[in-house]
Amino acid sequence: MTRRGDRQRYWRTNLRYVFTLLAVWFLVSYGFGILLAERLNRIRLGGFPLGFWFAQQGSIYVFVILIFIYVRLMDRLDRRFNLHERKDR
Repeated sequence: MTRRGDRQRYWRTNLRYVFTLLAVWFLVSYGFGILLAERLNRIRLGGFPLGFWFAQQGSIYVFVILIFIYVRLMDRLDRRFNLHERKDR
């Protein structure tokens, strides 16, 4: 990647991924765990109220899943801009 336009598109796409994934995490941890907790507590998951579950465990699980999604997206982005590492060995 040598052209300035390619670098800008790469970083713009990277930032879009980061902000989108952080928005999802904010929605799950703050929205589901705090703001919508009372409504979600009407639903039970494994014997626990769903709002409580999101506040205690669900946001952590979602965060780990988002990390894997980010790795996958960045790997695909690196391949699109020909920045991936070769696995010839």
